[in-house]
Amino acid sequence: MSRPEHKAPPEIFYNDDEARKYTSNSRIQSVQAEMSLRALELLNLPENETCFLLDIGCGSGLSGEILDEEGHIWVGLDISPSMLQVALDREVEGDLFLQDAGQGIGFRPGTFDGAISISALQWLCNADQQSHNPKARLNRFFSTLYASLRRGARAVFQFYPENDDQCELIMSVAMRCGFEGGLVVDYPNSKKAKKYYLCLFAGQIPGKQKQQIPQALGEEESEPTGVVYSNQRINERQKVKGKQRKSVKDKDWVLRKKDVARMRGNKEVPLDSKYTGRKRKPKF
Repeated sequence: MSRPEHKAPPEIFYNDDEARKYTSNSRIQSVQAEMSLRALELLNLPENETCFLLDIGCGSGLSGEILDEEGHIWVGLDISPSMLQVALDREVEGDLFLQDAGQGIGFRPGTFDGAISISALQWLCNADQQSHNPKARLNRFFSTLYASLRRGARAVFQFYPENDDQCELIMSVAMRCGFEGGLVVDYPNSKKAKKYYLCLFAGQIPGKQKQQIPQALGEEESEPTGVVYSNQRINERQKVKGKQRKSVKDKDWVLRKKDVARMRGNKEVPLDSKYTGRKRKPKF
């Protein structure tokens, strides 16, 4: 199967039809959820704390929904207007920006507690226009991303490298921009489950032990266990010290979502009442 980045630039490839087809595909939804959860795990965020995260190449908000479910606030940016329109239609929680990551991350220094990116980084290695220089675009991207992260924060990129040279190019540019870290390859001996995660540290946290590259999954296995591609892994992550994690979709979550819809001019937002956010009884 040919790689999407070889067919057309992302803003052209992900047109209205492709964006809707991509978002409605149940397998893509499942895989995106798994990779987003793994990226969050590699971020190593403080437990039971709400963090402000950046989703680079957020697309239609599939990875953003996982950030919502884990109780975080997020901002997403993407180069495809069609993808962002689908995200707006789906009423995702995060604020969305139409932006080419190769032109830099335009946020104040130290804004974010972490950043994730799912299936987007490899697009920056293409020269889609005559003026594009992949190395220069990567340098602009990583240098501005480094500035936008608080010191000691992590950025985790799940991506599909085309070859070893592409991996080396991406990592060398990131290190020159001040990042530390390295490549985490989950299930390296499996053709189907093998996943690449670039785990970067924006410096070290003063007074704390130096951050180390996380351990990859399944290094001693040829195939992953059944836990990886099932809901069991998601449920296990939601348990905190033997107790089921409290759902973040409570009354406050519903009211905040309705406020966001009102600010965006949605005229079909239901009125608030004493029943807002109340769990319904099961139907028999």
